[in-house]
Amino acid sequence: MPVLDRERETEQGGSDSLPKLPVPNLEDTLDLYLRSMRPLLTEEQYKETQKRVTQFGAPGGLGELLQNKLLERRENTANWVYDYWLNDMYLANRVALPINSSPVMVFPPQYFQAPIDSLRFAAHLISGMLEYKSLLDMRSLPIDYARGQLAGTPLCMEQYYRLFTSYRLPGPERDTLVAQQSSVMPEPEHIIVACKNQFFVLDVVINFRRLNERDLLTQLGKIYKMADSEEERLPPIGLLTSDGRTEWSESRRVLMKESTNRDSLDMIERCLCLVCLDQSTGLDLTDTSRAKLMLHGGGGAKNGGNRWYDKPMQFVIGADGCCGVVCEHSAFEGIVLVQCTEYLLKYMIGSPSKLVRAASVSELPAPRRLRWKCTPEIHKHLSSSAEKLNRQVRNLDMDVHKFHEYGKEFIKKQRMSPDAYIQVALQLAYYKCHGRLVSTYESASIRRFQEGRVDNIRSATAEALEFVRAMADLKSSDMEKMDRLRGAINAQTKYTVLAITGKAVDNHLLGLREIAQDLKLEKPEIFKDEAFLISNQFILSTSQVPTTVEMFCCYGPVVPDGYGACYNPQSDHIVFCVSSFRDSPRTCSGEFVKFLEQGLLEMRDLCTRHNAGQPNTSRNPNEKPNGNPNEKPKEQNLERPIQSHATRQGDKTREKPAGLGDIQSPPPQVLVSKAAEQSQVEIQTQVTSQGRSKERKN
Repeated sequence: MPVLDRERETEQGGSDSLPKLPVPNLEDTLDLYLRSMRPLLTEEQYKETQKRVTQFGAPGGLGELLQNKLLERRENTANWVYDYWLNDMYLANRVALPINSSPVMVFPPQYFQAPIDSLRFAAHLISGMLEYKSLLDMRSLPIDYARGQLAGTPLCMEQYYRLFTSYRLPGPERDTLVAQQSSVMPEPEHIIVACKNQFFVLDVVINFRRLNERDLLTQLGKIYKMADSEEERLPPIGLLTSDGRTEWSESRRVLMKESTNRDSLDMIERCLCLVCLDQSTGLDLTDTSRAKLMLHGGGGAKNGGNRWYDKPMQFVIGADGCCGVVCEHSAFEGIVLVQCTEYLLKYMIGSPSKLVRAASVSELPAPRRLRWKCTPEIHKHLSSSAEKLNRQVRNLDMDVHKFHEYGKEFIKKQRMSPDAYIQVALQLAYYKCHGRLVSTYESASIRRFQEGRVDNIRSATAEALEFVRAMADLKSSDMEKMDRLRGAINAQTKYTVLAITGKAVDNHLLGLREIAQDLKLEKPEIFKDEAFLISNQFILSTSQVPTTVEMFCCYGPVVPDGYGACYNPQSDHIVFCVSSFRDSPRTCSGEFVKFLEQGLLEMRDLCTRHNAGQPNTSRNPNEKPNGNPNEKPKEQNLERPIQSHATRQGDKTREKPAGLGDIQSPPPQVLVSKAAEQSQVEIQTQVTSQGRSKERKN
């Protein structure tokens, strides 16, 4: 799979030097669409879809007209699908950002002895962030190059320059992605620090000089004390940003009536990023509980209001050591988030905390608390937003599982692509759970092209269906199963190459649909078809997010009856983050993980027996050969490195030391363990784009 190579950016390495995204051949797309839908439809549904596709693609027909218009659009734009895709995937999507849209990176747990330790960690991290931003401002960030398949291709870097300059502005029907021009020190720059649901302005550049780490710590200490002032405590306005986008747009409209609120909103919308100083939650911090806290903050009673979800980068530093990043996804893809956070964590490892007295900006101005004037209407909105967020918190079913039996090195020894292998394993797990395959999303980078974002790899292939059926068939031999496995992996790999070279199905169909709307034509029959709806309901939303330090990514499902499945393959293990919703009777994250592990073990044993030339003499007693979704799975005692849901329900709270402490005390050690293998970050697949989901009723 392609991975990242880095080379210092030059003027020749800009987006303009890259080729434009191609418009695929219409006939090829329609043929691939039919083949991708065959495993997901009944015979009757497929015949109806086939009829509509044939009609759409007929010579001189509507499809040909729309295709020609797309070709014209390609000539006149840098990227013919970008605006269509951004609107469809994100800006027109009305669901709330937490869980549904915003992925998170979860850092290794930190062990802070006192609040001052977490402030030191925050100051060190802010210092690293400012170093990284300097690279962006000077256009000195090395260019990403692909390795592996299609090696040596330069990749578009534009997404990096939105990390600290973008803002997702809510709208009643459609949001707007606002991007400020980035230049070297254009004016005093600031970040927003959230502490105890209050928001503070922290200037990081004063008199054209960047604050050093000691000064940052001093300012953070002031903010910590200011947040403790009960007399000045203001309502948790950040909760409003956790609501549905239409609801938040209305709340913002009401806030904007007051000049005080307008000034506060302006400071937040123009900041570089947020640093969220969270209070201890009292929870036992397992991988799963940390993932959930990063996704939603624990709700209104914990740190759910200590966020501002419209901002692309929110660095969370919990007093209990729960740390990570919350990402607003519309501005950039997961690979950009990974590269930035890995830079920061490696900076914190390799650059010791600089808290000795150094040249300082004299008489630092005090940080400023943002003020709000709240009408009864705003208080009503706050109450509603808190209730909805708490409902989401209760509804999220998350299971973070570290599969330790083997990792990508074993898969490579089978001469198989690790990503394709894991994708096939996910199909097998779903089949074991539900007895069928479903529309599956795996994002593939198209950064080889100007302003490239992602397209979709349709992983539920006919070959994958043949494999999972063979695994469930007692009469199927190891040779047959192995042939089916290789066929499924080859099909997955071929589709991946199509996707990363701009020849996949989803973006092309989206463009054809949207340009028909631009031309004010009636929606073509192909897009009214039940199959098209099925194909865009991604019940299995998957993404590979490999890292070179000990952290992991997770996100929520994109449809009510779906799963989010993010995975991080390492040399000798694989981290899986599986999410679903508790109110769906059809899903259970724990069951999915159980069958995923079972399937991975079966696939390993199949490969091992095949390599040794031994026949299959045993079978897992809990396997469901007919894939009957109504059959209850038997109890299985799988050793897992994280606690089960039942165990987590009994988590005991831990007391945390209070008090700011002595600012001169020794700094805590930053715990950022390196992964077993220091591989480069793979870009073939990345954090899944969280769009095209049904709007969940809150």
